[in-house]
Amino acid sequence: ELGWISKVHVNRPAVVRHAEQIKKWRTVQGNWQAAWLLKAVTCIDLTTLSGDDTPSNVQRLCFKAKNPIREDLLKALDMHDKGITVAAVCVYPARVTDAVNALKAADCNIPVASVAAGFPSGQTPLEIKLAEIKLAVEYGAREIDIVISRSLVLTGEWEGLYEEIRQCREACGEAHMKTILSTGELGSLANVYKASMIAMMAGSDFIKTSTGKEVENATFPVGIVMMRAIREFYWQTGTKVGFKPAGGIRTAKEAITWLMLVKVELGVEWLTPELFRLGASSLLEDIEKQIFYHVTGTHALQHELAMA
Repeated sequence: ELGWISKVHVNRPAVVRHAEQIKKWRTVQGNWQAAWLLKAVTCIDLTTLSGDDTPSNVQRLCFKAKNPIREDLLKALDMHDKGITVAAVCVYPARVTDAVNALKAADCNIPVASVAAGFPSGQTPLEIKLAEIKLAVEYGAREIDIVISRSLVLTGEWEGLYEEIRQCREACGEAHMKTILSTGELGSLANVYKASMIAMMAGSDFIKTSTGKEVENATFPVGIVMMRAIREFYWQTGTKVGFKPAGGIRTAKEAITWLMLVKVELGVEWLTPELFRLGASSLLEDIEKQIFYHVTGTHALQHELAMA
């Protein structure tokens, strides 16, 4: 429905001003902070997307995904029997089988997510993108993070963008599809809003800020615009689409701020792994350090927390 995006105007100064206010929000303390951090853990897509990924480091990642916080720390918080794990493990298609086998061996039902569709640049023929998606699903991925062709946004080819995402959605089959907009390369916040809308119209289960490989990744102005597109889409259709900021989120404080922003913009019902994810590789380490400090009153030494 091109009428939804034909006259979009984003008041950039107002959005940026609101984003600066968000950075000044006071964070929660004590048990409230621990609770928010554990909520953040359950929404993390624990990720490794490196050229030197091997079966062994994927296996270690999967073990950490099942046991994100040391059991003695969870017992101290009376949360050891709540089944706290991360939301998903995210890897390249070539490592999906390794992750599926590692999680199966650990008797764990955490889904494996795979990036696909020419990740991270999107500069791949559509036929190859679709084949990559189908292979990742065949290997056992239950979630697919596709990346759009930024050129279609920058040249205003909205129907072409819709058709590309629609075909990717079809290729995913039963798998959950997250659409990466690579917002740092879209040129304007208006384009971010339009691309968000088109992605949702084409059947995306989630819209995601970034690949984590761009110069600019998840930022609050972009997050505000994408969440308001999600809210408008929900008002128009009754369909709830998830949101995933990814790239550059490294500290526990940032994670809590993102959770608070989702609560303010979309409501408490979006604060579940079904509708909110945090794409991160090093975030979990800082969250566990903060929980360690909350429980013990001391800072964790390097050897006291398992590597993610």
